[in-house]
Amino acid sequence: MNFLNSQKESDPRQLGQVKSWVSQAFDLSEDVAVMITQLQCTEEGCPPIETVIAIMETPGKPRQYKIHKPLAEVKQTDIVSLTTG
Repeated sequence: MNFLNSQKESDPRQLGQVKSWVSQAFDLSEDVAVMITQLQCTEEGCPPIETVIAIMETPGKPRQYKIHKPLAEVKQTDIVSLTTG
């Protein structure tokens, strides 16, 4: 448990699975870093926790995507939908 945040810490297996889905969906090479974080969303109408995905393919210019749900609820279809929108 992270005492600075009342939310449960991410399951490492789920984190690894989501990173794998991102790499597959975006056809990334193995040397491309994928960073996934959960953040508290403060925007109006946003769920309390969102998952933020950063693809560090170009130095200094990460591609960033948000999924408006906690990491534990992210499905492969959520990741695939990022590639079409």
